[in-house]
Parts: sequence; structure tokens; C-alpha cells
Amino acid sequence: MANVKDFSVEEKLTAVLTLQKIDSKIDEIKTLKGELPMEVKDLEDEIEGLQTRLQNIDAEINSINNFIEAKTNGKKEAQALIKKYEKQAENVKNNREFEAINKETELQELEVRLNDKHIKDATYELKDRGNQRLKTEERMQQVQEALNQKKAELEKIIGETEKEEKVLSEKSETAKAKVDPRLLTAYDRIRTSYRNGLAVVPILRDSCGGCFNVIPPQRQSEIRQHKKIIVCEHCGRILVDNDMNDQISAENK
Repeated sequence: MANVKDFSVEEKLTAVLTLQKIDSKIDEIKTLKGELPMEVKDLEDEIEGLQTRLQNIDAEINSINNFIEAKTNGKKEAQALIKKYEKQAENVKNNREFEAINKETELQELEVRLNDKHIKDATYELKDRGNQRLKTEERMQQVQEALNQKKAELEKIIGETEKEEKVLSEKSETAKAKVDPRLLTAYDRIRTSYRNGLAVVPILRDSCGGCFNVIPPQRQSEIRQHKKIIVCEHCGRILVDNDMNDQISAENK
């Protein structure tokens, strides 16, 4: 069996392109799984925040109810005192006693009106908190439904891709062994330089399939001849012609 260094340029290109196709397929799976866990985490964080908001609203509602109860009791006490003073007024012996009772009655009547105002304002706040709680519960239900859906999608993807990813990873290791060591070093360096992980790209519409800068006709002709490894002068990616790119896939290697 020939060593890697004895392979022709075309064989070297085929080997590195095969590796790229396999690694790109792995990247697709990782990207697909990589987005869903983040979405699930965001939705879980939102639900946690909504639960905290509900707890705070419930605490405010409880506080308002206690306030209303206190003011209602205060109103009842004031009304009871008014009746007491009215009864005492029937038995006054002089103007001084009458004025004193009358003053106390007026104070309690003011207390009744003040408590009524507090109760009215608090009741409005209670209604507002109730509306807030209802909207928060509705939002929580929406988020929970979205979370359940995302979790189901993630579990499905993991179930469907776990075996495929393992097979592709094994193929990737096998393909690496067939790539010229220096070419493999360049491939790894280029792959880590770009988010999409593309180190080997075809010519698309007379342009580099990575950076989309135009490739001169003479350069395209040299690429099709497979006599030497040619990289894009703009992005440094390894270039292959469309025919070779179409013939290679991750599945048939």
C-alpha cells in the first residue's frame, strides 16, 4: 500500500475533500443540537423569572389584602365610636360636653372617610395586581408549551443523530489518516479560522465557495487540472472544482 506522500495531487485533494465533507456533516449535527440546548436554557430561565414574579405579586396581593382588612376594621371601629358618641350626646348636661362629643364624632367621621379612601385605592391596586398575575400566568403557559416543544425536538434530534454522529466521527478519523500530514495541518488551521469550518471549498459561479471573491479563468483552469494544490488568494481556503466536489459525499466514504 502506498504511503500518503506517494499519492498524486488529485488523490490528496480527494482525501482532504472527503474529510471536509464528513466534518461538515458533523458540524451540521453539532450546530443543530447546539442551538436547541441554548433555547431550552433560555426558556427555563424565563419560566424561573416568571415564577419569581408570581411569588412577588402574590406577596403584594397578600399585603394589600391585609391592608384592606386593617382599614375595614378601622372603619368599623370608627363607626362604632360614632354610634357611641351619638348615644352619649343624648345625655349631655352642658354645651362643653356637647362640643367635646361633637368634636370626637367629627374626628371619627373623618376617620371613616379616610379609611374608605384607603380601601378604594387599595382595591384598585388589588385589581391591578390581579391583572398582572393573570398576564404572567398566561405568559408562563406560553413559555412552558414552547419549552416542552423544544425539549421534545432536542430529545428527538439526540435520538436520531447520536448514532450518525458516532459513525461520522469514526469516518473522520479514518479519513484523516489518508490525508497528507502537511495538508492536514493546513486543513485544521484553516478550519479553526472560520466559523463555518470550511477549509476546502468548490468554485461557485466563478467565485471562491468560502469568501465569494472572483477566481480568474486561468486559475480555475489550473484547479480543474488537479496538478497542484491551489488555495484562494483572498481567504486561504483550499479550492477544488465542481466536478470533484459533486463526486464526493460524506455518506459514500
